[in-house]
Amino acid sequence: MPRFVLSAAAHLIANAVGLMLATVLLEGFNMSFFAMVIVVLVFTAVSVVLLPVIRKISEKKLPELLGGLSLIVTFAGLLITELLVSGFSIGGIPNLLAATLIVWLGALIAGVLVPKYLFPSLAAPKAQK
Repeated sequence: MPRFVLSAAAHLIANAVGLMLATVLLEGFNMSFFAMVIVVLVFTAVSVVLLPVIRKISEKKLPELLGGLSLIVTFAGLLITELLVSGFSIGGIPNLLAATLIVWLGALIAGVLVPKYLFPSLAAPKAQK
């Protein structure tokens, strides 16, 4: 299977883990069962689009943001996903802040473990051309 397909699947699984953790741990952070697939797809797509944009802006204007880039993308991704997907609600500012950390941490841990154990070919270094 092509590497980019496995990488996309790993990102989707990692984000799903992070979003499910937030759903379990935060009262008021809700996803309907059927909306979960759409939430994961939209959140991942928004994150993929926002990451290079925010990276480019921060490199030129605010290099201090580079250290927290993933947290900023997660925060913005949650906000945008809530606006776009019915059946998904964050439940206020405190939940948004807590969910940002939980989703980021869950996706980070899953992002390390999924390629290692589920898609071992992703953990191997890329072949030189």
